[in-house]
Amino acid sequence: MGKVTGFLEIDRQDRKYRPAADRIRNYREFVIAPSEDGLREQAARCMDCGIPFCHDAEGLRGCPVNNQIPDWNDLVYQRKWKKASTNLHSTNNFPEFTGRICPAPCEASCTLNLIDQPVTIKSIECAIVDRAWKKGWIKPDIASHKTGKKIAVIGAGPAGMACAQQLARAGHEVHLYEKNAKAGGLMRYGIPDFKMEKHHIDRRVDQMKKEGVVFHYNANIGGNIDAGEIVDTHDAVVVTGGAEKPRDLPIDGRDLQGIHFAMDFLPQQNRRNGNEAIGDVEPILASGKHVVVIGGGDTGSDCIGTSVRQGALSVTQLEIMPQPPEKENKQLSWPEWPLKLRTSSSHEEGADREFAVTTTRFEGKNDHVRKLVCSKVDSNFKPVEGTEFELKADLVLLAMGFVSPVHEGLLNALGVELDQRGNVVANTDDYKSSTEKVFAAGDMRRGQSLVVWAIREGRQAARSVDEFLMGSTTLPR
Repeated sequence: MGKVTGFLEIDRQDRKYRPAADRIRNYREFVIAPSEDGLREQAARCMDCGIPFCHDAEGLRGCPVNNQIPDWNDLVYQRKWKKASTNLHSTNNFPEFTGRICPAPCEASCTLNLIDQPVTIKSIECAIVDRAWKKGWIKPDIASHKTGKKIAVIGAGPAGMACAQQLARAGHEVHLYEKNAKAGGLMRYGIPDFKMEKHHIDRRVDQMKKEGVVFHYNANIGGNIDAGEIVDTHDAVVVTGGAEKPRDLPIDGRDLQGIHFAMDFLPQQNRRNGNEAIGDVEPILASGKHVVVIGGGDTGSDCIGTSVRQGALSVTQLEIMPQPPEKENKQLSWPEWPLKLRTSSSHEEGADREFAVTTTRFEGKNDHVRKLVCSKVDSNFKPVEGTEFELKADLVLLAMGFVSPVHEGLLNALGVELDQRGNVVANTDDYKSSTEKVFAAGDMRRGQSLVVWAIREGRQAARSVDEFLMGSTTLPR
């Protein structure tokens, strides 16, 4: 604990944004990093609370990778930035990812949040790793000896990258297979560049290559590469392909042109930004259109920010849930993740938000969507008679989450058992699937979740694989 009275004397000051009028002109990150002295002051607010819920993930609270938050807050206060980086990386392979796109359940669980505003944990985490890269402290961690074991990790999202890096550091020969042209998964092709520029991923890929991870791109296992051959030629296989099957809205008019899943829309812009071809698909652009985003979560917010940057005439976001309260009742919710109204940077850039609304049908002209017919809903999410209204729409983006991993191809070929939700059956003790020497981690196992949970599961699965192959392991859990 750096300063005993810090939480009493210092108010929370988080990172600021560049003005919306400036930032919507491009796809670059727009967060303004605090000064070193400002970060040191914010770290001093950590209050030596005795039971730090922030780094103890349980249910809907705390940090899933068990970041030792009070420790590196204290180190930042003492200006021991290099030690803070070492501590941070001991639990999290990619803090520059989580420091940008994690919703920070650690802050909701901060003990100070019960009576005041939480410590700016996410900002401090991001500052530590950004400084570490700038100073050259982050270097490849190359294994001192090789085990002779060969492992395939399928899916180069955060779970697969974390798993592959841990296994390579344990001395295994690791091959990371990715169906797209570059690594990163949804971080690369779903998260917009204005939230996380992709050079952060590229930098980690370079580090992992130097540590011995072999990347195979455009490698669709179960598609253009036989899944059985992968299993036969490796000592263990870890599937980390994510949950990519989107939730649909099967109502009248769904077949009209101009209605797309969010994950058909967002990757196209990311590919444009990265100078990648969008492929043999219809270009989806919001330029000059009235856009309606169906779904009130982070993906919907990403669609708003991207649509605004593309020059949409208007953007409206629909959410079937009722509008949450402006502030949570901390006496009831803390230290769990609270239900409260959250306004993202994209919302601030220009979007109308409608709550407790359902779309009953799409209507169009010349086979193209032109409007939505909507109704308010009751507490059972049923349309309320007499509340029907219409919304003009030239482009509709469905951002209602994901229901399961895609079964066709890889999972069907491997013959793994699936649970009632369609996810791969594997527990968190050993991450073993029902198929011999095949493990599963990340959203493919647990369902749609956060980047920080993916990193946790990738790390823990790596430990289980190492123990499975070697009989014991020194990898952290």
